[in-house]
Formats: sequence, C-alpha cells, structure tokens
Amino acid sequence: MVRIVLDAGHGGKDVGAVGNGLREKDLTLTIVKHIGRMLGEYEGVEVHYTRTDDRFLELSERAELANKLKADYFISVHINAGGGTGFESYVHPNANSATIAYQNVIHAEIMKAIGNVTDRGKKRANYAVLRETHMPVILTENLFIDNANDTAKLKSEQFLLQVAHGHVEGIVKVFGLKKKAKTQPQQKVPDGKLYRVQVGAFSDIENAERLAEELKKKGYPSIIV
Repeated sequence: MVRIVLDAGHGGKDVGAVGNGLREKDLTLTIVKHIGRMLGEYEGVEVHYTRTDDRFLELSERAELANKLKADYFISVHINAGGGTGFESYVHPNANSATIAYQNVIHAEIMKAIGNVTDRGKKRANYAVLRETHMPVILTENLFIDNANDTAKLKSEQFLLQVAHGHVEGIVKVFGLKKKAKTQPQQKVPDGKLYRVQVGAFSDIENAERLAEELKKKGYPSIIV
C-alpha cells in the first residue's frame, strides 16, 4: 500500500498569495481534492490530506501529520506570486536520491499535462515542509496568481483538472500504480435475487414493445434499441 499525503498550501487566516480576484488557499484546496479523487481510481494507494476545508495549520503540523502516518510521499501544492509566470517545483537542498528521482518524474508529467506554460525548472529550497518531513517530498508552484495570463488559466476549472492530472500521472509512474478494474453494475429486483435476461431481436416492433411492457410489470428493467 502506497500512502500519499496531500497538502493544500495555506488555509484559514493564512490566505497565501492573492491576485486578480483569486486566493491561493482556495486554489490549492481545489487542486488537492481533484488529485485525491483521481488517485481513488487506482489500486493500492491510500490518500490523506493535511486539510480538506478552509482551516489554518502550522507548517510543522503538516509535516508532523505525514511523519506520524509514515507516509511514502508528501506533496505540497501552492500557487506562486511575484510577477513571474509558469510552473516550478521544489525539493530540499539535502534531498535524497529518491526525492530527486520523484521530482524529475512528477515535474515532467505536470508540464506535459498543463501544456503551453513556462517551465521555470526543478529547484531546491529550505522550506519547512521540505525540511521537516521524513519521507520523499515535493512542493509545486502552479503558475502565478498576480500574472494576468496565468490567472486566466487558474480561473478555468478545466486547467485546474489538468494540473491535478499531471500530479497524479507523476505519482502513478513513480509508484507503478494500476487502475482499478471496472465492474459492470447488476440490476437488483425486489426479492433481492439477481437475474440476467437475454432476449432475441424482433422484426415486429409491436412484439418487442409487448415483451418490454410485460417485463416492466414484473419489475425488470427493459430497453428497446
């Protein structure tokens, strides 16, 4: 079982970066929830969140939660500010080989997913969540909230889904995750038993409609095509 902790940057009284009618804390939570939902389609993965609503958490609390869970990977999602444009990712200056390898894969998958966006590169920084976590960790900065062109993308739900998809594709590649098998739903009838009914084709539409009506009366679903 692969245990992933998703960290939506900022929250509560800490709104993060603000610009063009958007708040970082809202965008990060939206992206993280999309990531978690998408990961739910894969086998052998357990998803945890540092927050699932608009609450304030100290940076040390976020790292402590992941450490207590003995997580296999920690992803902290952020939106940038400061007049630039594009995407960048961070690991700690003393990052181990696994952390660097994971960054290489996830950074590339995010860039692939979000399309025509400036790649600001794979960077290193002594951020608290990178420093205090005891497992491989990455911090992503997904465009600039104070850049008009970037903001136009961040206001699109489709783009936020693409950002989330890139994170997920990276995780899938890093940990070799497989999609869950899809099962066909079976129709239940009132007595709790399951029946499978197959009928032939009819050259006369009236005969087909008559059988369909009889099946409906007995509580079986029927469709004429």
